[in-house]
Amino acid sequence: MLPLLVFLFLKIANGFDLVLPSISHYYFTRAASLFEIIVSLLAVFLLVYKGEQPIDYALSSIAGISALLMLLFPTSNLHGYNDTTKYDSVAVTFFNQSDFRPKFHYACAALFLLCLATMALFVFTKSSQPPARRTRNKRKRNRIYRTCGVIMLAALCVAFAGFLNIIPPDFYDANHLTFWMETLSVEAFGIAWMVKGEIVLKDKK
Repeated sequence: MLPLLVFLFLKIANGFDLVLPSISHYYFTRAASLFEIIVSLLAVFLLVYKGEQPIDYALSSIAGISALLMLLFPTSNLHGYNDTTKYDSVAVTFFNQSDFRPKFHYACAALFLLCLATMALFVFTKSSQPPARRTRNKRKRNRIYRTCGVIMLAALCVAFAGFLNIIPPDFYDANHLTFWMETLSVEAFGIAWMVKGEIVLKDKK
């Protein structure tokens, strides 16, 4: 719900109809508290999640630490973003310019999403049963996990291509591709996590 909630908050509070360049840029707006609370809760949840094997705990811990570091090292300023003023009306926070901070933030965000994708692809799909003895619903759940993981990796590749200017910057920025790729990734993991909790496709006792 994070991307939707921060967008709606800014729309209600400021009447602002555009999405920002990234989800992280809501840190610089009146939606900052909402963004910080949700990301912090997610980080703490990932840090205390043990999983069934040490690799589960390791991946979730790295993801949780990465999420906290994203908050401690925010992305680039929203005010005057890319020398435009279209976001200035909603920017309420401004930091001294830093080359290190945004790059470190992007690295933490990429590591965070990469860990979540790895969990979906290789952790959630594990089973104590050999493939031939797995339930029909477990096989369905695994297909969903892998689909979500591939979507997350594809979204990361698009964002990385934008970062390297492989995708023309004007096109990338005009279509807010960082925001949409982040949204696609977190929604894909959200679906995988709900399936992992067997909210749907639960095995019969």
